[in-house]
Amino acid sequence: MAWQQASIDTDSRVAEALADALMEAGALSAAIEDAWAGTEQEEPIFGEPGEPVDKLWQKSRILALFADDADVGALIALAALAAGAPTPAFTLETVEEQDWVRLTQSQFDPIRISDRLWITPTWHEAPNPQAVNLQLDPGLAFGTGSHPTTRLCLQWLDAHIQGGETVFDYGCGSGILAIAALKLGAASAVGVDIDPQAVKSSRDNAAQNGVVAEFFLPDDAPAIQADVVLANILANPLRLLGELLAGHVKPGGKIVLSGILADQAAELSGIYSAWFDMDPPVFDEGWTRLTGTRRATV
Repeated sequence: MAWQQASIDTDSRVAEALADALMEAGALSAAIEDAWAGTEQEEPIFGEPGEPVDKLWQKSRILALFADDADVGALIALAALAAGAPTPAFTLETVEEQDWVRLTQSQFDPIRISDRLWITPTWHEAPNPQAVNLQLDPGLAFGTGSHPTTRLCLQWLDAHIQGGETVFDYGCGSGILAIAALKLGAASAVGVDIDPQAVKSSRDNAAQNGVVAEFFLPDDAPAIQADVVLANILANPLRLLGELLAGHVKPGGKIVLSGILADQAAELSGIYSAWFDMDPPVFDEGWTRLTGTRRATV
């Protein structure tokens, strides 16, 4: 079986409406990408993890997939009319049937965090069987180790977990940080997330990795103080959660914050210095990790 793929260059003003109209007209899929991707004119668009990007590329390209017997020209004209746009020019190519599962899996290789810590999809052999290997597949919950914010937290855990610590992960996503802490020697780990899917994914991933961790929605979470509190979320909630997170850290314990853009580091460090002796920030690809030691309460 084969499909027809239409490539349509347009601009950001109509790209989203046209892509939606193509789906309504009968396209099997419609994706928007940078028309200049891979060239010197490529236009990076950045957003914080979990937040929608509020703009498209100035020159966008829609890739729309149609059945092999579809009248693509007529469907594109119908979609353009519905979107209130002129009928665009397009190019057409045939897409042959492929093993899409195998093709998708081939795009995700093991991720090296350090010599002793790797993130390995279940369909791959571990590159270093003697290392600590977290088995984690890409899924619905954020956090597979590939994003700099997650990587920064994993690197900190790898360097600082000595064994026997209690860990609290606020905004656990896939559960990767709590699971990594346990596999590195932590005594216990609790994770919290506002997304029920994240809580389920975290529990499944813990079972897959053979560790016992507890994951909760916020209203169900236990009131605990931990040796290490991690929050790889976003700058906006971190601005509001300082007192809450500080309350979960034992005196002398550590806080690890990520999901922070480099130009937000000074502000966030200043906020958390009300409770913590803050360390210098660590940067990776424009993202920041902040850490600090909880001062004893008076």
